[in-house]
Amino acid sequence: MTEKPAPTLVWFRNDLRIHDNPALARAAELGGPVCAVYALDERRERPHGDASQWWLHHALLALGKNLDKLGIPLVLRRGDAGQTVPVLAEEIGAGAVVWNRRYTKAGIEQDTEIKSHLKDAGLLAESHNGHLLYEPWTVKTGSGEPYKVFTPFSRAARALGSPERPKPAPTTIKGLESAPESDALDDWGLLPTKPDWSTGLAERWTPGTEGAQARLQTFIRESLAGYPDRRNSPGKEATTLLSPHLKFGEISSRELWHAAEVSNAPRSSVYKFHQELLWREFSYQLLFFNPDLSEENYADKFNRFPWAPTHKQPTKDHLRAWQKGQTGYPIVDAGMRELYATGWMHNRARMIVGSFLVKHLLIDWRHGEEWFWDTLVDADPANNAASWQWVAGSGADAAPYFRIFNPILQGEKFDAAGDYTRHWVPEVAQLPKKYLHKPWEAPDKVLSDAGIILGETYPRPIVDHAEARQRALDAFKSLS
Repeated sequence: MTEKPAPTLVWFRNDLRIHDNPALARAAELGGPVCAVYALDERRERPHGDASQWWLHHALLALGKNLDKLGIPLVLRRGDAGQTVPVLAEEIGAGAVVWNRRYTKAGIEQDTEIKSHLKDAGLLAESHNGHLLYEPWTVKTGSGEPYKVFTPFSRAARALGSPERPKPAPTTIKGLESAPESDALDDWGLLPTKPDWSTGLAERWTPGTEGAQARLQTFIRESLAGYPDRRNSPGKEATTLLSPHLKFGEISSRELWHAAEVSNAPRSSVYKFHQELLWREFSYQLLFFNPDLSEENYADKFNRFPWAPTHKQPTKDHLRAWQKGQTGYPIVDAGMRELYATGWMHNRARMIVGSFLVKHLLIDWRHGEEWFWDTLVDADPANNAASWQWVAGSGADAAPYFRIFNPILQGEKFDAAGDYTRHWVPEVAQLPKKYLHKPWEAPDKVLSDAGIILGETYPRPIVDHAEARQRALDAFKSLS
C-alpha cells in the first residue's frame, strides 16, 4: 500500500497570490495536503509603516478568500517566524515547508536559520524566486561583481533572455482536512481607528490579486502606448499604479513584463516600461549586496556631508512643513499631500519632493526615507532606500550633486496645465497659470482675486530657491 504524502506548509510573505507563485506550485507538485501560513514578525523584519499595514490587512483578506477557493486554510500567527513556522509545521505533521525568497539582511538571516532548523528536523525546506525577474546574484559584470550603474546592469539583464513566463494557479492541489488554530486578522490591529485616516486609501486602491489584475489590464489598454511621453506628468494617470501590488506580491513582475511584451503597444513603449521594471531589479541588487542601504550612505564620502543640524528648531520646522505639504512651493506641497491622502505619490513628484528635502532644506535623506516608509502603501525595502540615495547623490548611479530640481520650473514643465497642483493645493487653485507655481510673485490684486493671503491662507516659501541652491552646492563641494 502506497504511503500518503505528508502535508506541505506554504509560508507566505511578500507573495500574496496563488498564481505564478513558485512556492505554492511546488507544494502542489509534492502531492500532499497543503496548509498556508502568514507570520506577522515585527521583531526580525522592519515593521510595516501605517499605510502598508492598512494594505496588508486587506491583502490578507483577499489571499484568504482565494486560498479558500482551493480548499487551503490560511493560518495567521503573530510572533517570531523562527518559532511560529516550525511550530506550525510540527502541528500539521508537515514533511515539507516551502516559501519564496526575501532579499533583506534580516530576511535572509531568518530564512537561513529556519531552513537549517527544518532540515535538522528531517523536513524538506525549499525557497524559490517569486519576487524578481532575475535574482541579484545572476546579473554580474564580466569580473563577476555586482553592477554599480544602471545602464550596463539593464543590458546584462536583458542579455540573460526573457524572464520565465508566469504560471497559472495550481489546479491539482488540496488542503488539510481540518484547519489549525489561527489568529483573527482583526486582532492584529492593522487598520487605523482613532482616527481612521484611511478613507483616501480606500477610495484609491483595491488591494488583492483582483485589484492588481484590473490595474494591469487598464494600463495595457489605456496607457502603455503613450507611456514614455506621459509617465512624467503627475496630473495624468499614465503610470501603472501597480507598485503596491508588486510590493505585496499580489502580482508578479513576470506578469507585468510579459503582458507588455505581448501587447499591441509600440515597441519603444514596451522597452521603456521594461526599463522601469529593471530599475526595480537594480534596486534589489543594490540592497542584496549592501544590506544597510536604508541606513548607511552607499558612497562613503557622504558620511561627511554637512546636513542641517536636526536638533535645531528651524530644521524641525522645515521637516514638519515638508511632511504636511506646507513648504510654500505648490508642486512640492501637492506631492506631499497626495502622499498623505492616498498613500502614494507620482514618481516625478517623488523626485521633486525628495530633491527639495535633501538639497533645499539640507535635511538628511534618511528622514525622507523614514517618512515614505510610514506613509507609502508601496514602501519597498529596495526601491525606497535606493531611490532616496539616488536623489541625495549618495547612492549608486546617483543624480549628480549639481542636479538640484527647481520646484518652480519642475511644476511649470511637468504640471503645465496645473491640474495636479490645483487638485492637491486648492488654496492656490484660482491663480492664473502664470503664477500657479510661484504665488509669491503674483501682484497683490491677483492674489486678492484668487482669495490668497500669503502667510495666512497659504505659506510663503520656507526657503528662497536661489539661496537654498547655492547653500546646497557649497555643501556638496565640501565633500571634494
